[in-house]
Amino acid sequence: MTVNILMPALSPTMTEGKLAKWHVKEGDDVASGDVLAEIETDKATMEVEAVEEGKLGKILIAEGTDNVAVNTPIAVLLEEGEDASAIAAAPPPAEPKAPAAQPAEMPKAPAAPAPAPAVAPVTVTGGRVVASPLAKRMAKQAGLDLAALTGSGPSGRIVKHDIEAALAGGAPRTAAVSAPTQAAAPLAIAAGPGAKQMADLLGMAYTQEPLSKMRQVIARRLSEAKQTVPHFYLTVDCQIDELLRVRKELNGRFEGLKISVNDFVIRAAALALKQVPAANASYDDSGILFYEHADVSVAVATPNGLITPIVKAAETKGLSGISGEMKDLAARARDGKLKPEEYQGGTFSVSNLGMFGVREFAAIVNPPQGAILAVGAGERRAVIEDGAVAAATVMSCTLSVDHRVVDGAIGAEFLAAFKKLIEYPAAMLL
Repeated sequence: MTVNILMPALSPTMTEGKLAKWHVKEGDDVASGDVLAEIETDKATMEVEAVEEGKLGKILIAEGTDNVAVNTPIAVLLEEGEDASAIAAAPPPAEPKAPAAQPAEMPKAPAAPAPAPAVAPVTVTGGRVVASPLAKRMAKQAGLDLAALTGSGPSGRIVKHDIEAALAGGAPRTAAVSAPTQAAAPLAIAAGPGAKQMADLLGMAYTQEPLSKMRQVIARRLSEAKQTVPHFYLTVDCQIDELLRVRKELNGRFEGLKISVNDFVIRAAALALKQVPAANASYDDSGILFYEHADVSVAVATPNGLITPIVKAAETKGLSGISGEMKDLAARARDGKLKPEEYQGGTFSVSNLGMFGVREFAAIVNPPQGAILAVGAGERRAVIEDGAVAAATVMSCTLSVDHRVVDGAIGAEFLAAFKKLIEYPAAMLL
């Protein structure tokens, strides 16, 4: 019988992806392990291999199709002895989901709501509506009744696109939100025109490019982080003249070695987390998680946006090992070739803008992590030593903290441990 090739879930959080490219065509013989297609997720482009052998009978989803839900049939594989007539029983391809259209001009007066679309109740499990956490939050903020919507995700699951489509179609709000006595939702949808609508109305010249999967996820996650995570910030100045001396000596003494300041920062952060384990933690409604290892996520800029590959168990690795691993991770991050397990997870983040000359900044916590360290540029500043003014190379580092899990005293204790290691790098050998 024919075998449906399904859109794979390439990570635990993936619900949809883009079928970027087919490596085979209809009629080609396929062996187990052959690369069939490339799937673009929010962070990387990954190859999909065949798990069975046969002949590719029909491609159901064309390359370049976006928003293909996980478990959607994307092709039909014919087994030995079958011909094209066996494809008739194969399921039809899923319709690609189109983004909601935006109005061309600003309405002069509030328009009457459009008739509610005909929707069938979604499947419920044990009396619970099946929906993604993001879809539930969006529905709550907009006052939508999830039970009245149809889910387009796997097994009828309601996903973000279904909420957006319902809002664009004028789906009815729940009475609780529309009642005059109901308090305003803190994350209510902002009134007024969007950037494109405003630019069109005012005749502002611009060019536009579609949002990549990565940029969509960055926008969503950082908005959620600033709205839901109670941030506070702690800054410390570190004198790094000794670190720069040691770095220069190591790189000059060992051929092929090129340790960066950031490698020292990763190593020092990991060791500081081991010294102050209360800072190596995450908040969860069920309780606080304290991690055994310091898995340090490091922000890397790519053409499509920011990604954070992870140096796992960084406290167990030397400067040379961290340097080599970061070079490999950063190169593959820019090429979109990281595996999900190489950028998903992490217990703590480091973001370094020092190489761009930024003196000091505050980063946004990357949930579910509890903290992120923002590293500025090392610059010559006047300092007081033994009661006299002297010049030193100073680097400002700002710790952004989730106050639900890390208190001010713990954050300060972590920064004190980090500062001691950075200013006296020989201590990293202990």
